[in-house]
Amino acid sequence: MRSYDFTPLYRSAIGYDRLAHMFDEALRNDAQPSYPPYNIELLSENEYRISMAVAGFERAELDIEAENDVLKVVGRKQRSETKSTYLHRGIASRDFEHRFRLAEHVKVASASLDNGLLNIQLVREIPEALKPRKIAIDGDNVHMLERRTA
Repeated sequence: MRSYDFTPLYRSAIGYDRLAHMFDEALRNDAQPSYPPYNIELLSENEYRISMAVAGFERAELDIEAENDVLKVVGRKQRSETKSTYLHRGIASRDFEHRFRLAEHVKVASASLDNGLLNIQLVREIPEALKPRKIAIDGDNVHMLERRTA
């Protein structure tokens, strides 16, 4: 496995430390958790859905938390007091914690649990001040800057 050193980037790029930290973190976390399996769908230009297969988990055993630009989904299975004897065990019921890094202005709109799938709706809400705007060109009203002499 290759290892990259982003130290020179930290020294010469001011204000890009968050980006360098993201690259560094992504390279360190090479082994992404595969349980539970999930899909990420693009529903429209500004809408997404994360669907996680959480068969066997109840609503009370799942926790979704959004903080800054990280979405954290946690499943903590309550242990049964009765001991089961399995001839074949193919359904995993272990605890999990999965983190998703969200882009700027992406917010969690809603979450639902239906037929063993946890669906998390995400929406990108760009503030009006950051949206592109049309500038009207008016040839009749030419404004001149006045020079002020002190």
